[in-house]
Amino acid sequence: MIRFKKTFVSSILVITVFVGTQKVAAGKKTGEPIIQSSKPNIIWVITEDICPELGCYGYPLVKTPNVDALAKEGVRYTNAYATGPVCSASRSALITAMYQTSIDAQNHRSHRDDGYKLPEPVKPITDYFRQAGYYTTNGEMGSNGIRGAGKTDYNFELKNKPFDGTDWKDRAPGQPFFAEVMISCTHRGPVWKGAVQQHQPQIDPAKVVLPPYYPDDSIARQDWSTYLEAIQLMDSYLGVLLKRIQEEGIADNTLVIFTSDHGRCHVRDKQFLYDGGLHIPFVIRWPAQLKGGQVNNDLISGIDISATILQVAGIPLPAYIEGRPILGQNVKKRDYIIAARDRMDETVDKMRCVRTKEFKYIKNYMPERPYMQPNNYKETQYPMWNLMKRLYAEGKLTPEQALFCAPTKPAEELYDLKNDPNELNNLAITARYKNTLFKMRSILDNWIKTTGDKGQFPEKKIWLPAKKSDG
Repeated sequence: MIRFKKTFVSSILVITVFVGTQKVAAGKKTGEPIIQSSKPNIIWVITEDICPELGCYGYPLVKTPNVDALAKEGVRYTNAYATGPVCSASRSALITAMYQTSIDAQNHRSHRDDGYKLPEPVKPITDYFRQAGYYTTNGEMGSNGIRGAGKTDYNFELKNKPFDGTDWKDRAPGQPFFAEVMISCTHRGPVWKGAVQQHQPQIDPAKVVLPPYYPDDSIARQDWSTYLEAIQLMDSYLGVLLKRIQEEGIADNTLVIFTSDHGRCHVRDKQFLYDGGLHIPFVIRWPAQLKGGQVNNDLISGIDISATILQVAGIPLPAYIEGRPILGQNVKKRDYIIAARDRMDETVDKMRCVRTKEFKYIKNYMPERPYMQPNNYKETQYPMWNLMKRLYAEGKLTPEQALFCAPTKPAEELYDLKNDPNELNNLAITARYKNTLFKMRSILDNWIKTTGDKGQFPEKKIWLPAKKSDG
């Protein structure tokens, strides 16, 4: 149960900090006075491609003192999940508080040059922030040369720019701000490799514990340790941001959110609906309102974060949004989350999943196609992708590892997450679980109808990158 230092009325936060006044604090670096608004500032830190492999989540080897401190001073959520396992689909959902499938943004890097606009009345949440007097930014983190990526990557075109600028320092005196800060060093590719080169290696590949669906091979161990090193570098960047907030004297009245756009960039994770592709870290710190050191186990969808920050700003929630606020009174908790995977780059496939705290159901609409369909990005950027293909051909994988390399997929998958957290024992054909299978299947069918899942219809135009995509 989350505890608040202030009050909520009818699920809308009543801001009582500095109401009717403006507080002036001296900036430690510049000495210039900083006028703080009566409304809370909101900073949403979105790193890329990670699961909760962080110190505060109990993961060994990784040192993340800044995320850990944020969790100690705020609320750490253990069951947060992206609506899609790839950046453009997930980010399209986050900026609108809508499932990407509801707004025809489900296909990766779609609508890049066809003039597609969001369906009425859907708007990016930044439009509502502007109407409420907020200055919106996407970019800067600190003054020492470390910058946010400024990534948007939406699967639609917007009538207006979604952000006013790149740094909240450019706002008017006393104006509250909403800032998205993108930390991209955890994204696989040249950026990922370069990030590790900037960070003194601290993680011994021989000491990492690989998930059982990966072969215990030096290539796999090195790839996993590189991922963990990138997380440590990301944490140091977060530290720069948190230091800036403190030096500007705005920490108490600033809500800081830390999360990822989707799960980790490894085989069977990113671009797939297992927890490795969907499970994201989620931490909130707000000294003026939230008691620190809390842990929350509620099921959270990424679009719930979007709805919550609108609520925190005192913005009436549009009736159409599909995200649910998670703070305040009368919170409507989720019994399950839904996620979707559609075309990824040149690879056409379609999957949907329902996840409760106990079970995961996956519907594969193209079971005749293997999980490891040809994909240029994976074949050129994932060392383990080609390693597993080779070991499978040589008959050197365990039965658990060979599942992902099979020539076809089951039409349905069902996993008991408490007893099988790695999602390896498919119970869909087990008679004992037929009632659970029926229930999960019914939830998905109803969701498809009520949300108008656009994945039911063929894509009119497939956008393909000229060269390999960044996934």
